[in-house]
Amino acid sequence: MSDYPLLGSPLKLGSKTARNRIWMTAHATLLVKDHLFTDQHIAYYTARAKGGAAVITMEAMASHPTTQPYKGKAFAFDPRMIPEYQKLADAVHVYDTLLLSQPWHRGRQTNSVTNGLPVWAPSAIPCGVYREMPHVMTAKDIGEIIEGYRLSAKHSREGGLDGVEVHGMSHGYLLNQFLSPATNNRTDAYGGTLEDRMRIVIEILEASRAELGSDMIMGMRLNSDDGHEGGLGPDEWADLAARFEATGLIDYISLSHGTYINRMLIYPTSPEKHGFQLDATATIKAKLKIPVVGVGRIVDPDEAESYLAEGKLDFVGMARALISDARWGAKALSGEAKKIRPCVGANWCMSTIFAQSPIGCIHNPSAGRELELDEEVLEPAKTPKKVAVVGGGPGGMRAAWTLARRGHVVTLFEAGKRLGGQVRWWAKADSRTELVGIVDWLEARLAEDDVDIRLETRVAESDLLSFDAAVIATGSTGLRHGWTMLRPEKWAGDPLPGADLAHVMAYTDLLASDPDVGKRAVVFDTMGGRQGAVTAEYLAQRGARVFFVTQLGQPSPDLAASRDWGKVHGMLRRAGVTFHVDRELTEITPRSVMIRDLFTGDTEMLDDIDTVVMVQGGSANDALFHMLESSLDCHLIGDAMSPRRVNDAIKEGELVARKI
Repeated sequence: MSDYPLLGSPLKLGSKTARNRIWMTAHATLLVKDHLFTDQHIAYYTARAKGGAAVITMEAMASHPTTQPYKGKAFAFDPRMIPEYQKLADAVHVYDTLLLSQPWHRGRQTNSVTNGLPVWAPSAIPCGVYREMPHVMTAKDIGEIIEGYRLSAKHSREGGLDGVEVHGMSHGYLLNQFLSPATNNRTDAYGGTLEDRMRIVIEILEASRAELGSDMIMGMRLNSDDGHEGGLGPDEWADLAARFEATGLIDYISLSHGTYINRMLIYPTSPEKHGFQLDATATIKAKLKIPVVGVGRIVDPDEAESYLAEGKLDFVGMARALISDARWGAKALSGEAKKIRPCVGANWCMSTIFAQSPIGCIHNPSAGRELELDEEVLEPAKTPKKVAVVGGGPGGMRAAWTLARRGHVVTLFEAGKRLGGQVRWWAKADSRTELVGIVDWLEARLAEDDVDIRLETRVAESDLLSFDAAVIATGSTGLRHGWTMLRPEKWAGDPLPGADLAHVMAYTDLLASDPDVGKRAVVFDTMGGRQGAVTAEYLAQRGARVFFVTQLGQPSPDLAASRDWGKVHGMLRRAGVTFHVDRELTEITPRSVMIRDLFTGDTEMLDDIDTVVMVQGGSANDALFHMLESSLDCHLIGDAMSPRRVNDAIKEGELVARKI
């Protein structure tokens, strides 16, 4: 008997049957080349089909040339896509998985930078993210959009797909813009009354169904809540969903939240409540007879089963959980749910896309790299070696696990009382507690393999000479000299005046030792990443009034990549943190900090300061490596190589473990 009988049960979907209730929802991958899918796509989707997903909706594909936010976007209207679909369908159908395309149009939520074409929208209302004034679509333009969706359906049929999910009614995209009175102020047949605002959607559904026939699945992606003033709420979307169902054209509805006015409703980071969208989903489902796909940080099979039992949804829609673990479904339905690699809500997958890099995961190095780095395919060691791994952070843990699975004899040395490294420190902040899932999962995997783990053990060069190879994953130590990158000539010299005082510390000192921080603290962040925000949050948790100083024009600007800078800034402001941007430190005294405006030279004193925390990056702890490299097969990874990110350490641990 399965632990999850509802999750594992089949369900009729139009003329076809899904083998279980696990649905991989659409998400960008940037694996596209020349607007076509690739062998990497085949490997990516096949891994999730093999891993238990019953239905896969492929990433959103342009229905018209005017929607091209970046070069790595597939063109559903291009007939060259037909043979690509055929290859994809052949690959996933081996596992009895249904495969759907998702034609869509961004409308105003894009710009003209990539394609040189004007942005199209129902009305001349620019997007708050892209801020480009759109061209108001004419009747001819609307006809082109409908034709683009028709061609997309035609190519999907000829490519052997199982169906089409018409997109654009959710997340504030073009058809959402037509449906919402907040973004549609037209006075022609496509604006005004609800029936007129629905007209373009109905015409698209009719054209698509005519191409697909009755044997293929056709669904649609709708919002369940726009989440902004003047937008459509759950009750209004429920009425719209019922009207669309009444046309008899669709076989299911997939629901989501949000627009680009608040993108954290679309793909929220931790600590957003799991299943946060499902009350609205249930409101809409109550009006429908066709199946409903629900989403919203569903990451755990226990949660998924409970949502199905409560009748909030018919299919469990997941994207990030299946990026984190392609075998989520297979593990859940075979009694190995505890082995599922958890999605920790870090949104590294979003950050990779933001950087115009193929999709990745903060702790699944195989995501998007299945062709060359399939986690389930490891070449056994030709000659098992005695290998030391020094450092029990995420990089060292990953290296030790993979080395052991390949047949090496592995000893993992960790100076601290627990495995996990800096990840456990960052998880002390309330918003980042889920991060411990990264190292807890690795710790559980190590317990399954024959790894000799030695905690509270510091090793010297002489301790390692009896080993055949060593992986040095000794991490980094936070800097506290006080100078910004704008003053490179100062880095190797004396610290900023006062930076060596007892109440001044690096962020690693703060998080590792939990010292008394007093009532008023300064965070000086020169890096602009997550570290400064987490440090400020943790100090505020400890009861300090926090002054966040940075030479940058915005606190933690790198959070734009994970899309949660607004959420984080709001959280910090509510906690009483005040921001001082475009500022550098010029002097620290036992009770004050002097800051200077970079552009005017004006200075300001922050008084009664008990603690100053420097967030300036780290210094690589690589001394042991340099002692050993001439006498031992020695490999340097993670922060010990160069202080960076968790995903870098884990990826390097995996790669070096495959190499030895």
